[in-house]
Amino acid sequence: MSNIADNYILWFSQITREDGAMVGGKNASLGEMFGNLTPEGIRVPDGFAITADAYRAFIAANALADRIRSEMERLNPASDRLGEIGRNIRGMVLGAELPPALSEAIIEAYRKMAEKTSGTLSVAVRSSATAEDLPEASFAGQLETFLNVRSETALLEACRKCFASLYTDRAISYRQSQGFDQMDIAISVGVQRMVRSDKACSGVMFSIDADSGFPNIVLINGSWGLGETVVQGMVDPDEFEIFKPLLNDPALRPIIQKRCGGKEKKTDLRRHWRRSGRTDRKHRNRTYFIRIE
Repeated sequence: MSNIADNYILWFSQITREDGAMVGGKNASLGEMFGNLTPEGIRVPDGFAITADAYRAFIAANALADRIRSEMERLNPASDRLGEIGRNIRGMVLGAELPPALSEAIIEAYRKMAEKTSGTLSVAVRSSATAEDLPEASFAGQLETFLNVRSETALLEACRKCFASLYTDRAISYRQSQGFDQMDIAISVGVQRMVRSDKACSGVMFSIDADSGFPNIVLINGSWGLGETVVQGMVDPDEFEIFKPLLNDPALRPIIQKRCGGKEKKTDLRRHWRRSGRTDRKHRNRTYFIRIE
């Protein structure tokens, strides 16, 4: 890649947790996991980050900074214009074009991933703000993620939508309440090979006990399908408690408690048009819920 592209794209293998200012908290963690767990035989799906520099180049190329700042100046704690301001800014971003050098860098990286895949490459496209996962604030769940993205055109569109999601009403309001300068926050986008957990199960793992903070416990929650139902609290998931000190001895059983949840719903990725008979492109990548009988 060119030097310009090198500023726009970083592979997970190049990223550590020290790179949050460049790729955001989520991508920094993914890079740390990829670098440390892959040599241990844990199959962390590969991918790349579209950097915060790429986002800033996009904003500069479309002369959006002053327009966004002008909208933000209309915002105050007593304002009832949050919805209007958010819509206006998201509309600006969604109506703008990615600079050619950025589009080319993204497509080149996607094609490199596709070379290692049999069939069509499906990716998850995830927002990763530069202020995520800070000790004093968390922006988790405020920005957009797009799953089962399967073409170059769809990938570029998902990236632009991730950029726009930096200005969801919830994200704007949270930054305001936490005293962040709205213009100081940038966004990176993670592009990661899709794991088809909708065909099996997925979950969330906490490296400490989530309730007490006890450091020797790993807590795992899991359910059928994609992890959205677990993250959003929409199902009663299975739960496992693992005692870390027992993991190093294969003769011992580290699971100290487990509970089977109801798991009444499953998030799937089967395409909406297959269920409804519709064939228009608008409906081809909808996620929907299946009730488990």
